[in-house]
Amino acid sequence: MGLTKKHFNAVVVVEGKDDTIRLKQFFPGIETIETNGSDVPDAVLVELKELAKKRDIIVLTDPDLNGERIRRLVTEVVPNAKQAFITRQEGRPRKKRNSLGVEHASKATLTKALSDLHESKMQSSDLTRAIYRKLGLASDLNSRKLREKVGIKLRIGYGNAQQFYKRLQTFGVTSAQLEKVVEEVNNE
Repeated sequence: MGLTKKHFNAVVVVEGKDDTIRLKQFFPGIETIETNGSDVPDAVLVELKELAKKRDIIVLTDPDLNGERIRRLVTEVVPNAKQAFITRQEGRPRKKRNSLGVEHASKATLTKALSDLHESKMQSSDLTRAIYRKLGLASDLNSRKLREKVGIKLRIGYGNAQQFYKRLQTFGVTSAQLEKVVEEVNNE
């Protein structure tokens, strides 16, 4: 699916000015709201809550701990916010180390992230903790690496065992879908 005019009618929540610059470089009509770090000001959350009454909100944060915190805070205020993800690899800079983010992503990566949006649909997941553990996504020496690979395949980001389980449920990933993806990852 390509990036449609609908996406340009949405407001994209990003962490900072560099993210906005990068998005506007590739998508001149895009509108963003910057959180200016992981400690999202109350004024920004109020603004997002009001905007959500009229427009779609898309959360596109850096694939790191601060980005996850921003995503959680915004989603608490705007539960129907659409979620867009880039992987840690896609957010790596070419030159600098220790910096990871949307501002380093390519046009192809950003197009894919903004085209492959996820919505909360918790009620449609039949995934249980027992199945989750059985698939090796928790309580195993290789669980972290497996979660990261599965998150990349599903384009839903990453997280520790508990966060990732909740994210799978939030996005309505079924047991059958998860089993298929884990099998694909294990066969690579």
